[in-house]
Amino acid sequence: MMHDNSNNTRSDDLELISFVVGGQDFCVDVRAVREVRCWTQATPLPHSPDYIFGVINLRGTVLPVIDLALRLGLKSTEPSARSVIIVVHIGRRVVGLLVEAVSDIIVSSSKAVQPTPDVACDAVKTFINGILTVEDRMISMIVLDQVLPSQQEEAA
Repeated sequence: MMHDNSNNTRSDDLELISFVVGGQDFCVDVRAVREVRCWTQATPLPHSPDYIFGVINLRGTVLPVIDLALRLGLKSTEPSARSVIIVVHIGRRVVGLLVEAVSDIIVSSSKAVQPTPDVACDAVKTFINGILTVEDRMISMIVLDQVLPSQQEEAA
């Protein structure tokens, strides 16, 4: 199903799912989210990057699970009963993102998104493409395309 910004929604509306990683608030576009699952024990993959937590069986499909905290340069997530796996589309791939908890769905205008501060290092700007202020929370918008390296980078 293709999503576009045609007649049914205003082109500057954003619908985001927010979640907690490393004690901080982050969000992604809800259109990239396939489902949200309770934590399931993952099977480690030998020789995989440290941010790949392992793989789970998702209705007969092997799904890689990324420790999003570790990928973002934060302290690794220790899975708990509150932990969830957000299943997202990144390009043509489907992966799970291990997060501490899902917070809520946010509907906002793209005009409300502040640019990532210039004081942030390039690594931050690689993963974060803006910051949204909701009540007293600062929520960083994740660039999903950067969470998984391209297959060319993996081969290098």
